Amino acid sequence: MMNVKQSNMENKEVNEEVNETRKITPEKALEMLRSEGLDVTLEQAGNILDFLRKLANITVTKYLKTRG
Repeated sequence: MMNVKQSNMENKEVNEEVNETRKITPEKALEMLRSEGLDVTLEQAGNILDFLRKLANITVTKYLKTRG
């Protein structure tokens, strides 16, 4: 099990490896997925990343509409 210090160090590494628009690159997504034991290609990692971004946008939009 990972301790808090290790987790904070890994989060810092992830934050440093995002591109200029503050988005995770497909290459970084591939690295993250592989570190969790998922064997995917770079193209698949990019597709997963696109899907997660769309899902996040839908979720935020829906939440903001219900608040408003």
